[in-house]
Amino acid sequence: MQVLLQIAITLAAGLMMSRLSKRLGLPSVTAYLVAGMLIGPYVLGRVGIPGLGFASMDEVKALGMISDVALGFIAFAIGNEFRLSALKKTGKQATVIAIVQALTATLFVDLALYLLHLWLGDRLPLPMVLILGAVATATAPAATLMVVRQYKADGPLTRLLLPIVALDDAVGLIVFAVSFGIAKAMLGGKFDLISIFVNPLLEIVLSLALGFVMGLLFSAAEKFFDSNSKRLSMSITFVILTVALSKLEFHIGSVHIGFSTLLVCMMLATVFCNVCDFSEEIMGRVDKWTAPLFVLFFALSGAELELNVFADWTIVGVGIVYILFRSAGKYLGALGSAKLMRCDKNVCTHLGITLLPQAGVALGMSVTAESLPGIGSLIRNIVLFGVLIYELVGPLLTKWSLTQAGEIQPKPVEKTRAHKLAEAGK
Repeated sequence: MQVLLQIAITLAAGLMMSRLSKRLGLPSVTAYLVAGMLIGPYVLGRVGIPGLGFASMDEVKALGMISDVALGFIAFAIGNEFRLSALKKTGKQATVIAIVQALTATLFVDLALYLLHLWLGDRLPLPMVLILGAVATATAPAATLMVVRQYKADGPLTRLLLPIVALDDAVGLIVFAVSFGIAKAMLGGKFDLISIFVNPLLEIVLSLALGFVMGLLFSAAEKFFDSNSKRLSMSITFVILTVALSKLEFHIGSVHIGFSTLLVCMMLATVFCNVCDFSEEIMGRVDKWTAPLFVLFFALSGAELELNVFADWTIVGVGIVYILFRSAGKYLGALGSAKLMRCDKNVCTHLGITLLPQAGVALGMSVTAESLPGIGSLIRNIVLFGVLIYELVGPLLTKWSLTQAGEIQPKPVEKTRAHKLAEAGK
C-alpha cells in the first residue's frame, strides 16, 4: 500500500506543480523536478508519515525500475529522429557538432579544474579532474525532449538538436570509459588497456547490435496485428523487454560485456521507424501513453537530488567552476562547430544553450566513479550539485533558446468569459 500511495502522491504532486508552473511560464520538467524535491527526504519526507512522500533515499531508489523504463521510452522517442530521410539532411552536421561540443566541454572543464588542482593540491587530485571532465560531456536527453514536446517546437534547430543529444551520449560514454580507466590506473599504479579502450568500444558496438536485432524483431512482430490497441501493446512490450535485456552484464576473462540502455533503445526505434511502414502512427500513440510515466520519472529524479551537497563549501566551489566551464565549453563548442558546418544563424547562436541540461547519464557515470577509492564520493556529490542546478535551470534555458530561435510559437492570449460575452453582445 505504501508504494502505491507514494506513486499516487508523486504523480499528483507533479501534476499540481505543473499548473503553477504554467502560470509562471515555466517548463513542466522544472515543475516535476521541484515537486519531487518537495516530497523527497529533505522536505515532506522529514514528517515521517509512511507513504506521504519519501522518508529516505532508499525509498526513492526502490522505485528505480520506473525510472529505468521511462529512460528506455525517452531513448525510444529520440531514436525516432534518426529516420533516413532526415539524416540525409542533418546527419553529417549532427555528428560533427555532437563530437566537437562534447570534447570541448571536456577540455574546458579539465583545464579549469587542473588550474584549481594546482591551488588546492590533494583536495582536488588529478584522477578526479579527469573524471569530472569526462562527465561534462553528457547532456540530458529527457529534459530536452520534454521541452520540445510540451511547446511543440519545430524548425532547423529542433530537428538538429535531438540527434545531437542522442549522439552526445555515445561520445560521452567513450570519453568517460577512457577517462575512468586512466583515473583508476593513476590511483592503482597499473594501466589496463582492456578497461580503457576495449570495454567502452565493445559496450557501444554491442548496444547498437542488440538494438538492431530487437528493432528487426519488433518491426516483424507489429505486422501480425491490425488493431491499433494491440500494436500499441506490442510496442510497450518490446521497449520494456529491450530495457530488461540491456541490463545484462557479464565477464569473459578481463573483458566486461555490458550494454547502454539509452543506445539500445535508440537503435530499437531507429530500426523500427525506418523499416515499418506505419511507424509514425505507432510512435505517436506511444508518446501519449508515456505522459504519466515521464511525470513519475522527473518527479522521482527531483526526489533523488541530494540537497545536503550545499553543506560542503569545497563541493560548492568546485561545482560552480564545473558548471561555468562546462557551460562555456558546450556553448562555444556548439557555436564553432555549427559555423564550421555552415548551419543557420539561429542554430549557431542558440544550439549551445539547449545542450546544457544534465541528469541521468551524468548520474550514472558518477555512480560508476563512486568505486574509485578516496575520491568516488566527492565526485558523486559534485556531479549531484551540477545536476541539481542544471536540471532546474536547463529546461528554462532550452525553452528560452527555442523561443528566441522562433521555433516555439507563443500561444494566443485566451479571452476571458467576460470578453467573450461582451463580443457576443456587440
